[in-house]
Amino acid sequence: MHIPDGYLSPSTCATLYACSVGGWYTALKRVKRVFFSRAIPLISVFAAFSFVLMMFNLPLPGGTTGHAVGIAIATIVLGPSGSILAISIALAIQALFFGDGGITTLGANCFNMAIVGSLVAHVCYKALAASGDRNPKRQIIAAAIAGYVAINASALFTAIEFGIQPLLFHDAMGTPLYAPYSLKIAVPAMMIGHLTLAGIAEAAITAGMVAFLQKSNPGLLLDKGMGVAAAGQAALGERSLRGLWIATALLMVLTPLGILATGTAWGEWSAAELSGSGGMAQVVPSGLQRLASFWTAPFPRYAPSFIKSEPFGYALSGMFGVGLLFVVYLLFARRKGAQTGRER
Repeated sequence: MHIPDGYLSPSTCATLYACSVGGWYTALKRVKRVFFSRAIPLISVFAAFSFVLMMFNLPLPGGTTGHAVGIAIATIVLGPSGSILAISIALAIQALFFGDGGITTLGANCFNMAIVGSLVAHVCYKALAASGDRNPKRQIIAAAIAGYVAINASALFTAIEFGIQPLLFHDAMGTPLYAPYSLKIAVPAMMIGHLTLAGIAEAAITAGMVAFLQKSNPGLLLDKGMGVAAAGQAALGERSLRGLWIATALLMVLTPLGILATGTAWGEWSAAELSGSGGMAQVVPSGLQRLASFWTAPFPRYAPSFIKSEPFGYALSGMFGVGLLFVVYLLFARRKGAQTGRER
């Protein structure tokens, strides 16, 4: 679901960047109203959780792969505004350092997964659980449904963006300039895998995390209209986030399992893979080929060139991404501690 550089036209990228900027601005405004310094540590841990979760590739029908995102659990705890920021941060780190998703298409990826996914998850969960009687089983079921619907909504938007490219952007001969797949190809190809395995994985992870938080930190599930506001009032000290960081660290250690699934996610082939032996297209579209090299990530595909072992390089990449976010968490946690000390 990470759209690479070259698959979307510049005008499509610009439009979706504009939509994402609007979403980021609104989210930041809402988060600032509810104790920004308290929200950032929690946003950091969920960005780290999402980052690691997306490194676990699942084999999908057709020889491709997919992954869960962690959209719904971030939305349930942080509210849609906090989730938009957390998922966007994770996607930005993936694109900048690992080439997982493009820089020109970062706005599109954030719009699809962070904005659309978070809003859909929020509506689903609120409708099924938040207005109910706080029954733990009902919360878990609602969380699973919200996760399933959210990731499939993100996949559908991604498929539509792929599918409209050859319709809107082609040369005089009708040859596509960017993504060469029509809606008739893109929608089934994206949705079959997400309606089955990836959607079920997202549902299971969301339900499992809600069950975990019900026992370990139920205060994070106390919705008061805005998830971050509830979290800010739930004593967000270091101890309250320790369990989440430990869970993320355990997942990080297991990231080499994410490369067991062979194949590339649908629509994430490089220009070389598209044109190579057994590639997905006979001729690489000219616009795609031109934009494909827009950004060269330092550690493409989570494989640092100075590491010979693929599993170790993959795990090291996970440590690097999570480490960046953990530093942010420590900085804001220290700042919050200093402010608390001054108030006393």
